[in-house]
Amino acid sequence: MTQDHTPRNPVVTLDDLDLSPQTHGTRFHAAMAAIAAPLGAGHLGARLVEVPPGKAAWPFHAHHANDEIFVILAGTGELRFGADRYPVAAGMVAVCPAGGAETAHQLIATGTAPLRYIAVSTMREPEVMTYPDSGKLTVFAGAAPGGDKARRRVAASFRATDAVDYWEGEEA
Repeated sequence: MTQDHTPRNPVVTLDDLDLSPQTHGTRFHAAMAAIAAPLGAGHLGARLVEVPPGKAAWPFHAHHANDEIFVILAGTGELRFGADRYPVAAGMVAVCPAGGAETAHQLIATGTAPLRYIAVSTMREPEVMTYPDSGKLTVFAGAAPGGDKARRRVAASFRATDAVDYWEGEEA
């Protein structure tokens, strides 16, 4: 795939971004807009995220290949990080490195106004994500989470209890 080298304005005003809603059930709701990819970044992901009070954008999860940084712009919330919880508010930055359950993370809006933040991540792939609350894992190949879905060849989720032996089904 060739990269587009057409000159473009490398500056964006956050208030000019069109946010797209994403919801699932009653616990998960967010509005978001890509920042990095539309401006040409291929190895760095960034998006603006707004989460209504009492909600989270995504389940509690750990990335095994990608680091993330969250720059809190407005509102208040709570960062679940491993076994701990930390308050977050405008002007704070949270760093969530790749790892296992010890670096699993989730931002929850806890105030009376939306939690607004910029999520920045490396875009390494393939990526494996684990979900300590539900015992699932997800595998991404072709494009990292938050990357170009048209390039994604594999995105599949499994429960850890579905694990099979490495050699299962390989008999000649």
